[in-house]
Amino acid sequence: MASTPALPLDPTALRADFPILATRVHGDRPLVYFDNAATTQRPRQVIQALVDAYEQHYANVHRGIHWLSEQSTDLYEEARESVRRFIGARQRHEVIFTTGATASINLVARTWGDQHLRRGDEILLSEMEHHSNIVPWQQLAERTGCTVRFLPVTDDGQLVLAALDQLLTERTRLVAVTAVSNVLGTVNPIREIVARAHAVGALALVDAAQSVPHAATHVVDDDADFVAFSGHKMLGPSGVGVLYGREQLLDAMPPFLGGGSMIRRVTLDGFEPGELPAKFEAGTPPIVPALGLSAAIAYLEQIGMERIGSYESALTGYAHEVLARVDGLRLLGPPPAHKAGIVSFVIQGIHAHDVAQLVDQDGVAIRAGHHCAMPLHKRLGIAASNRASFYFYNTRDEVDRLCAALQRAQRVFRRRGDRPSAFKG
Repeated sequence: MASTPALPLDPTALRADFPILATRVHGDRPLVYFDNAATTQRPRQVIQALVDAYEQHYANVHRGIHWLSEQSTDLYEEARESVRRFIGARQRHEVIFTTGATASINLVARTWGDQHLRRGDEILLSEMEHHSNIVPWQQLAERTGCTVRFLPVTDDGQLVLAALDQLLTERTRLVAVTAVSNVLGTVNPIREIVARAHAVGALALVDAAQSVPHAATHVVDDDADFVAFSGHKMLGPSGVGVLYGREQLLDAMPPFLGGGSMIRRVTLDGFEPGELPAKFEAGTPPIVPALGLSAAIAYLEQIGMERIGSYESALTGYAHEVLARVDGLRLLGPPPAHKAGIVSFVIQGIHAHDVAQLVDQDGVAIRAGHHCAMPLHKRLGIAASNRASFYFYNTRDEVDRLCAALQRAQRVFRRRGDRPSAFKG
């Protein structure tokens, strides 16, 4: 294989923190976990934080005046402060805890969207969006009569920014785009897009589920009005996510869910909502998942987001180099210089699901399907693809194992004489 340059971090020194990475599968084969874009694994430090929360600190928050509730409340709000610091928000109450990025986007659609969008208004998305950043806006269009438009994608998976000249008009009310494509790894020029949206008086929402875990985030510098991301894609537990929103926007938005915690006062005649962030956190919030997310942030900060990004960039470049040697394999998306740690591909003559099943027999876990991005796959002329997605605990040796497993999969299909027709082009 290619020579190995000096790396900004040593993944082998960190892998010991992740018990699941020592798993052996299918006849004692070591696990290679390349499905990080779907969800990452958790280090012992995060797992222990969850155990400690339940064993030592757990009580409902903001409601009790007893010692344990007050301690739990303090830890929960400290977790909010950890998120604020991590993304560079100005105010702690601009951080809303949700169940994930999907819930965060739906919150904006159901509150700000229902409040402001009418027939004749337009929302601009891109063709590379995850379904979670398409369907909520399509539902909003059904409710309000507004129109959803799409910024096109080039053949190599980059946004056609020149089309903004025609698509951004005085009718545009919101631009909602992903920072990083969950299929192609394309890193989009968010600051430029946000500035273009603001220039026509529109707001901007960023789906940052694939960017916050891998690169330093500065919401004030990016100038986005809303940013959504999930804890489970950044070493944290499932069941917790974040919506960042500008204070003045969140203040003006009506609450989404009704019930406990989000109220200041309730009478038989009506209710008065609470202050930020409480008015968007109805019911018992994700207390322990939030504490786990705080532990995940501490772990990431200890490594350093710049080091993580640099390492993953080098690993992605190596994967492009190695996978290009596989006969009949077509890499999707832009070159490594324009993408994050996601490498998707198709192999001529083998359906993506068959590829994933065969490499799994060698212990390599990759994704197969449309990755919740059916419009993008249609644009690329394919029904499905395979996706290998990396995190800082992955290694070049694991990339080599993926390559070898793909070559074995090809030999299996040649022996069988199977030729499925999922591949086009």
